[in-house]
Amino acid sequence: MEQGIHALLALVFLAGSLILLWFVILSGITNTSPLRQTYFLQADTSGIPGARAISQWTYFRICGLDNTDCGPSRPALPLGDAWDPDAANVPSELIGRHGGGTTSTTYWYMWRFGWVFYLIALFFETAAFFAGFLACFGRLGAALSGLVSLVALVFLSVAVSLMTATFVMMRNAFVGANRDASLGRYAFGFSWGAWAALLISTIFFCLARRSHRSSDMGAPRSSRRFGFGRRKSVASRKSYDGRRVKEEYP
Repeated sequence: MEQGIHALLALVFLAGSLILLWFVILSGITNTSPLRQTYFLQADTSGIPGARAISQWTYFRICGLDNTDCGPSRPALPLGDAWDPDAANVPSELIGRHGGGTTSTTYWYMWRFGWVFYLIALFFETAAFFAGFLACFGRLGAALSGLVSLVALVFLSVAVSLMTATFVMMRNAFVGANRDASLGRYAFGFSWGAWAALLISTIFFCLARRSHRSSDMGAPRSSRRFGFGRRKSVASRKSYDGRRVKEEYP
């Protein structure tokens, strides 16, 4: 019973983590809440050639205020996709030779890897969710679910850490260039909330495995005691039968 409760709680937290992760990934795709308020960074990009007055960076797109007037969806889009190649008035730390002359090497690779690790974490979280139903029935299922969940946690830790570092540095670059910039509360909250829920889920999977192990360790001991007693009884009966035959046939 205890292991079933642990497995169920693990699935609940894992489902919550997946929902929060989808909120981050789908930001900018639609104008409905909370996706409309979900972005990593909002910055004043007025006066930069090819840029909007206000730019908001989401997972697949770069948008205007309230995630409207978005550009096309692109996988691992360059952060400098918000402005023209070799544009003037861009903070010097952000612009470089990558992304068609829009993005510096540091930001190109940091966000590219962060973007990919989000998807890898999503894949393993989904696999852990479906494997999690096996955790209700046995120690092997709980161990498998815990292992897959732990792998997802590692990838999500890298993804969220890279995302945080990338956009905090971008904000500081814009502020250093005397431009207003702020981090997106929803995207950061959803990302770190998904990480925390996944961590709790992994702990519950481990507790479910431990509970199954305790139950399994109790059963074999009783069966071994029963088996030993039975063998002893059989041996005694054989000994008694042998003595009886010997007495009947001297």
